[in-house]
Amino acid sequence: MDKDNLSVVLHSKGDIRLEQRPIPEPGPNDVLLQMHSVGICGSDVHYWQNGRIGDYVLKQPMILGHEASGRVVKVGSAVMHLKPGDRVAVEPGVPREVDEFFKSGRYNLSPSIFFCATPPDDGNLCRYYKHSANFCYKLPDNVTYEEGALIEPLSVGIHACRRAGVTLGSSVFVCGAGPIGLVSLLAAKAMGASQVIISDLSSDRLAKAKEIGADFLLHVKKEDAPQDIAKKVEGMLGCMPQISIECTGVQSSIQTAIYATHSGGVVVLVGLGNEMTTVPLLNAAVREVDIRGIFRYCNTWPVAIAMLASKKVNVKPLVTHRFPLEQAVQAFETTRQGLGVKVMLKCDKNDQNP
Repeated sequence: MDKDNLSVVLHSKGDIRLEQRPIPEPGPNDVLLQMHSVGICGSDVHYWQNGRIGDYVLKQPMILGHEASGRVVKVGSAVMHLKPGDRVAVEPGVPREVDEFFKSGRYNLSPSIFFCATPPDDGNLCRYYKHSANFCYKLPDNVTYEEGALIEPLSVGIHACRRAGVTLGSSVFVCGAGPIGLVSLLAAKAMGASQVIISDLSSDRLAKAKEIGADFLLHVKKEDAPQDIAKKVEGMLGCMPQISIECTGVQSSIQTAIYATHSGGVVVLVGLGNEMTTVPLLNAAVREVDIRGIFRYCNTWPVAIAMLASKKVNVKPLVTHRFPLEQAVQAFETTRQGLGVKVMLKCDKNDQNP
């Protein structure tokens, strides 16, 4: 057995290191995976730059990474549905107890959930990683490892669209064309949205949105007033959107989403910004605009795999940069600078293919 378990470890704010960790031994319900492709998320970069996200504070060294796929190399004694050689996508959130949230199918809300690369839980940016077998999903032969890793961000889009009630013929406004805005666009189109308009400050990101199926692009500037942007959205769509999916967390953008949404419609808050935000709550209240939050996702991996296998959704254009695991620091720097869309780390020395 290989002894090399090179891992990307965050020691403290600003201190990211490549170091060897012991290869874990799977418990009875676990599988040991040889990691293949792991995407870098904005949250990974945020932990690196700030040492915390909200109440989640880094107190000890932590392996980063949670957008992942790999190959099963060893299975625990009680695992029946997977075998060595299986290619799998990893759902990073694993409930630790059968609480009310687990029972009701909303396990993402369980306060004690294990989640990769959320302190104090280690992530999977390493060569070998142990995970609960029930949260590893077999990939069909026509779905690549990179597509498997992209199921994690895609899941955020699917969950957001489910919470929003996107259905056949929906008109949708997506605020922000970063990775999460783009997967929200993909999910909305796949779930039947007839028209999707997407806004961003960056014309490069809007070009990517166009490439993957946006119907309308709205280039905004920082100084634009939220009500003016809302008017532009209505002008371009020919109506106010029934659903707005806010993916930036920026106060002015949340305000725009509320103003833009049709009376009786829904705003879903996906992007996370400041703890306290000023919004036109009265405007939403008197127009019966529902404001809904999302926290990660639940019950999305089987749906996402079906969408990818049937080619109803194409996430491949999202990957703009690839680095071998040994160049993780450069990869993180690339993401921090906002270059491209999705940066993918390749963890298998012998297979750097998508």
